[in-house]
Amino acid sequence: MKRILTIFPLLLIAFFASSQDSTRIKFTYNQERVSETEIRLVITGHTTPGVELFGLQTAQNKDVFSTVAFDTAANRYLKDSLTEKGNLVQQTDPVLNAPVSFVKDSVQWTQLITLGKGDSTVIKGTITYMFKSEETFTPFEEPFKFYIKNVDAPDTASVTVGANNGGAAEGGQSLLWIFLGAFGGGLLALLTPCVYSMIPITVSFFTKRSKTKGEGIRNALIYSLSIIIIFTLVGFLITVIFGPDALNKLATNWIANLLFFLVFLIFGISFLGAFEITLPSSWGSKADSKANAQSMLGIFFMALTLVVVSFSCTGPIIGNLLVLASKGSRMGPLVGMFGFSLALALPFALFAFFPSKLNMLGKAGGWLNAVKVTLGFLELALALKFLSNADLTQNWRILDREIFIVLWVVIFFLLGLYLLGKLKFKHDDELPKNDFGLPHLSVTRLFFAIASFSMAVYLVPGLWGAPLKGLSAFLPPMGTQDFNADDLPAGFDLKAIGKESGAAKDTVHFSEGLPAPVKYAAVMKKNEPDVVVNNGLVTYFDYQEALEVSRKVKKPLMLDFTGVNCINCRLMEGQVWSDPEVMQRLKDDFVIASLFTDVHKGVDIPMGEQYYSGSLGKQVETLGERNSDIQVSRYGSLVQPLYFFLDKDEKLLAPEGYPYIPSVSKFVAHLDRVIAEYKKRNP
Repeated sequence: MKRILTIFPLLLIAFFASSQDSTRIKFTYNQERVSETEIRLVITGHTTPGVELFGLQTAQNKDVFSTVAFDTAANRYLKDSLTEKGNLVQQTDPVLNAPVSFVKDSVQWTQLITLGKGDSTVIKGTITYMFKSEETFTPFEEPFKFYIKNVDAPDTASVTVGANNGGAAEGGQSLLWIFLGAFGGGLLALLTPCVYSMIPITVSFFTKRSKTKGEGIRNALIYSLSIIIIFTLVGFLITVIFGPDALNKLATNWIANLLFFLVFLIFGISFLGAFEITLPSSWGSKADSKANAQSMLGIFFMALTLVVVSFSCTGPIIGNLLVLASKGSRMGPLVGMFGFSLALALPFALFAFFPSKLNMLGKAGGWLNAVKVTLGFLELALALKFLSNADLTQNWRILDREIFIVLWVVIFFLLGLYLLGKLKFKHDDELPKNDFGLPHLSVTRLFFAIASFSMAVYLVPGLWGAPLKGLSAFLPPMGTQDFNADDLPAGFDLKAIGKESGAAKDTVHFSEGLPAPVKYAAVMKKNEPDVVVNNGLVTYFDYQEALEVSRKVKKPLMLDFTGVNCINCRLMEGQVWSDPEVMQRLKDDFVIASLFTDVHKGVDIPMGEQYYSGSLGKQVETLGERNSDIQVSRYGSLVQPLYFFLDKDEKLLAPEGYPYIPSVSKFVAHLDRVIAEYKKRNP
């Protein structure tokens, strides 16, 4: 581990050094309209003093050169050959002893393309270039994209529906209101599973690091300030640089979730007693000559872990704050993120203000190590959740629902045996003695053992398809389970779901009279939540397809902005959608579009439907990006879950979206108001 930690910074230094070399050549990309059907693509290369960029390959320049290669998909648009223009110098290179052509300031490479009137496309390619600096030849590659929209091509991003009702604070509202609202959101975030689960871990770490009251106060301030700084600055910068959906994508990014899995796995193994997690001594000596610097870095790392991991739960709460950045209000999200992080940091500071009391309790006996081992088992269980997130996003299918449940059953069964004293780890003491000198089990450990065994027994029916409503927010969706022994609802045609995507819509029907989803169904069906699968509820994955069906069957359209890894979405579905009154209305009175905002890999939208989103500040190429753009550009929000209801003209049937409010009565009342409004508009 020490070797790895030593080599890793060296690799980073080498990476940044090579990146610095690449900055010696800058490329800019422009397009010029020639006629209604012709567009000229212009790539301009700029050099820095002392750097020679080699030109394109020619009959005279065969040894060292640069190339511009377009993807094969762009060949049908290319007209004529690539041309080169600039201050080109022809000479014999003394090192190569061969004729070369190079540029000392700038060069332009142009390519003419033809598009039909009203067409739009994306032209992709790669520049492979060579430059010389101080007798050293350096090769690099740089990919590029041209987003091209010809005359009269529809601008998908400019289409709007209804008013901006889902957003956070508007520009006219005071910064104080933003701060107070965000502060309240931070207090609510403390009740989410991801944040709440970090509290005992934090207590354990501060128990090891704080020995005096003064040290505990210092640690509390460092930890709290670290949370505030990371949330406020990093979150704000990511939003400004990458767009309002960047933090939401971080929480659902497979690499980030895989990293979270490894972090929790390492923590869990450490708590079980395999090893102690300590920073290399060389790191501590460089930061400070005493161990206090090492402790500070450890505290900052814990704060960073909390901030990053909690995005999967806190993202829905801070989503509206992030949207403000895309609307030009930079102080709004900065103040909002500060208020949010301040509220989030306060309870952790209070825990850390009493480290000496925790240490005193730790001296009472071997129960403290039992707490650590218990946390280790829980860490392993939580680690599987993050691995499941990455598995779902990448479609690896290595942690399907039944495999996930089996692993959890084993973990909680072993935890129960440990609490009963049947398993022993490296640092465990013997059980305390009773009045007769015999080892005995405390009542507290017995009750925790009962809870652990109960969890294992509760999970077992899930192997045969039981919905496990109480844990639906954490388990992989039912669509990933290979075997389901539950009886299907009457009239529910399971075979219709497996129809190929090319099947005719009008020939495949469910009991509710709705056609089976076609667009993206082949790859998205596995992501349907348990409540949808178990109740035979029909949901669509494409906005336009759902809109067409709603117009055909004359029912209101319900937009369900959700996510594969959205915990609050699963809680809402498990606690509210599953209610018989709610389910009856959803099946009989609505057409539902489940718009997943976090699906990207393997779910690309057709090339002809891709477009540039001003709201996200990037090209929309995947289904998740398009759904995110719909939510941001039309409703000014990135919160999930969030529900909007539209009529046949795509106008809102309720003035505001319905957020995460797990109340059956309130949701039923909202649905009834929507149904009444729809009937009023369509007598």
